[in-house]
Amino acid sequence: MTDIEINALPALISVPRAAKLLGLPRASAYRYAASGDLPARRFGGRVYVITAEIRHLLTATSV
Repeated sequence: MTDIEINALPALISVPRAAKLLGLPRASAYRYAASGDLPARRFGGRVYVITAEIRHLLTATSV
């Protein structure tokens, strides 16, 4: 993923989308979000990952 694509991401992304971008299984991403290892916020019944706080992870995985 290029810097332009990373910067074009919305402020919040779903956990499954974050998992796909980070190369993680979906269940692991939800587990990391629940433990606080993956920065996330709950809105209503849904959990979203804060894109600004994982940008460094996204750039590290885009080799």
